[in-house]
Amino acid sequence: MPEKWFLVDLKGLEGMARQPGGERERPSRGGRDREREREREEEFVDKLVHINRVAKVVKGGRRFSFAALVVVGDAKGRVGFGSGKAREVPEAIRKATDQAKREMIRVPLREGRTLHHDVRGHFGAGWVILRAAPSGTGIIAGGPMRAVFETMGVQDVVAKCIGTTNPHNMVKATFGALQMLMSPRAVAAKRNKKVGEIIGRRDGAAVRE
Repeated sequence: MPEKWFLVDLKGLEGMARQPGGERERPSRGGRDREREREREEEFVDKLVHINRVAKVVKGGRRFSFAALVVVGDAKGRVGFGSGKAREVPEAIRKATDQAKREMIRVPLREGRTLHHDVRGHFGAGWVILRAAPSGTGIIAGGPMRAVFETMGVQDVVAKCIGTTNPHNMVKATFGALQMLMSPRAVAAKRNKKVGEIIGRRDGAAVRE
C-alpha cells in the first residue's frame, strides 16, 4: 500500500510539472537579469573615436598591442568615454566600451537638443569652447568632439578646440566642460531664486545679442 501511494504521488508531481504555470515554465531570475542587461545595452550608442598600435619594450624585445578610445551614450543626455588596451582590436574596443559604460555622466540639455549655456573646458594644453545654438544649426564640431555630442543626443551646438589635436585630450577637455553645465533649476536652487527669473534673464541676454 505505501508503494502504491508513492507511485500516485510521483504521477501527480509529473502532471504539475507539465502545466503551463508549473515551476519548470517559470523563467529563472538570472534569465530576467540577462534580458534587462540586454535591453540596457540596446539603449546605448557607441562610437570608436581613435585606435592606434602601441609597443611595450620588454627584455625579449617589443610587445605590440592596440589602444582604443570609445565614447558611449544613450542619446538622452548620458555619455561616457573609456580607453582599453589589448593584443587584439576587438578586445581593446570591448574593454574601452565597458569602461565608458561604468563612468557615464548625465548632462542637462535645453529642450533635449542643445546646451543650456556656453562653457569652456581644458585638459593639458588643450581648450574647448562649447556654445549653445538655435534649432537647425546642427553639430558644428570636428573629430572626437562630434562623437561625444552625437552619442549624448545633442542636435545643435557649436564647438571649437584650441591647443591640441590629441583625441584623448580633446575628449577629456570636452567632458570637463560638460561637467560644468548647469540647468536653470540648479542655478535657481544655488542662488535661492525662482526658475522663471533665471530663464527670463537668459532670454533677455539672448535678445540683446
